[in-house]
Amino acid sequence: MEIDRLKQRQGLGPSTKVGKAHLQFEKLLVELSKRDLPYGVTASINKDIEEVNSIPDSGDMLLRGIKEKQAGIVKLVEQELKLVPKSHYRNLWLAVGMSSIGLPIGAAFGLALGNMAFLGLGLPLGLAIGSAVGARMDQKALEEGRQLDLQIK
Repeated sequence: MEIDRLKQRQGLGPSTKVGKAHLQFEKLLVELSKRDLPYGVTASINKDIEEVNSIPDSGDMLLRGIKEKQAGIVKLVEQELKLVPKSHYRNLWLAVGMSSIGLPIGAAFGLALGNMAFLGLGLPLGLAIGSAVGARMDQKALEEGRQLDLQIK
């Protein structure tokens, strides 16, 4: 089953937020169409495309719809097929590293030194650790051929 095309819209310049989101969504669909996707995944993606195509050309509604459906498609292909865009794991692990690694390290510094002002010391450490773990996972996905040739912004 083929992935449907996104409806071309008039008045969406490549310099507007909506135009950039529309172009990125198109690139995602092109990258996915290069892969051999199962019928169920393709049907779900086509349903999302149909919903985006039915949104009127107004800016905020279209932008919100594109972002929502794009995130849903990325999540679907990650869960079902383990396909991820570039820097996906790095962005994910950056936040995880700061919150679940950095804050406890900072709290330990703060308690050990008797001043909770040192709580902020753990955040850069967690950021670095999370980025390193995520970058390694992105590299592994690239080596295994599970990385899409686009970066979601």
